[in-house]
Amino acid sequence: MEHVTAFFGFLAGYILPYVVVLSLLVFVHELGHYLAGRLSGIRVLAFSVGFGPELIGFTDAHGTRWKISAIPLGGYVRFFGDADASSLADGNELAELSLAERAQTLAGAKLWKRAVTVAAGPIANFLLAIVIFAVLFGTQGKPVADPVVSEVKAGSAAEVAGVRAGDVLVALDGSRVETFDDVVRYISMRPEIPVVVTVRREGSEIGLDMVPRRVVTTDRFGNEMEVGQIGIVTNQQSGNFRIVELTPLQAVGEGARQTWHIVTGTFDYLSNMVAGRMNADQLGGPVRVVQASGQMATLGVVALLNLAAVLSVSLGLLNLMPVPVLDGGHLVLYALEAVRGKPVGQTAQEIAFRIGLAMILSLMVFATWNDISRLIG
Repeated sequence: MEHVTAFFGFLAGYILPYVVVLSLLVFVHELGHYLAGRLSGIRVLAFSVGFGPELIGFTDAHGTRWKISAIPLGGYVRFFGDADASSLADGNELAELSLAERAQTLAGAKLWKRAVTVAAGPIANFLLAIVIFAVLFGTQGKPVADPVVSEVKAGSAAEVAGVRAGDVLVALDGSRVETFDDVVRYISMRPEIPVVVTVRREGSEIGLDMVPRRVVTTDRFGNEMEVGQIGIVTNQQSGNFRIVELTPLQAVGEGARQTWHIVTGTFDYLSNMVAGRMNADQLGGPVRVVQASGQMATLGVVALLNLAAVLSVSLGLLNLMPVPVLDGGHLVLYALEAVRGKPVGQTAQEIAFRIGLAMILSLMVFATWNDISRLIG
């Protein structure tokens, strides 16, 4: 009986939040493709959340089959004339279509319409993240702390550089900062990278050179993460912790800013990984997403929505990778077509898509191995 209870507890606590979050992100992503395609005059044959066998669905008045499929690891929109869910054109079918019918296919549409239709999926994910963050900022306010140092840890990079309690951080590498969170965000992505920290002390601004140290931090769930730290702390009195209420317009602007921070942070992490300043084991796959969804669900709706926004940005960026099969790969082929003045050959496209599929599968295997290693490590 205990095993049955534990099983249903796992389903409710981890699998259900994961399915809900991922299904929302996939639906919005594919809806971007669908709406852009329909507005471009392209027929849509199928709209699926999930892969594999259909669980439930219906066909609308336009002939589109809307369905939920068995494997909740993504989804697809299949356009008229596509050979499969990856939107690779079916050359034999296209050859048999009339000019009017061909214009209703993705492959037969004008180049700009194809590019817009493909790009609309990732764009929809970025917009979803902005909306989620805007709603959270509009209803919860924005937590703010001033970038004032209350304590400098002994032996830290900040102490070595000469930072003192009471210093106000005003710029990092010449870019102005307004909050302590700005400092944490910037420094955390620069382990072992020299940074010029400008502080205001007794009315004068002083530039201090330091190198953030790479440290491993642990969150409340025991998850470890490598970040850069310089060893400064603020507190309620020095930082003047407060919640700033935002107007709807300000909330949208803050949502866009938060989304941009995730984009730049992702590229910072990737560059650090390539340079060897951070380990590749931070890359997570489906198992990590399931785990994170369950953990955030225990903290409430706000935490789960924050995770959904972060994952939405990640999904948008992943799909923009210049890899055939993904949206970014399609856009690269369209760019080549614009330069060459004619489409890339069907055989070349098929080879590129096979290579792209192998790359994506390899990445998924690597990420899943990371997930399993963290769980059993």
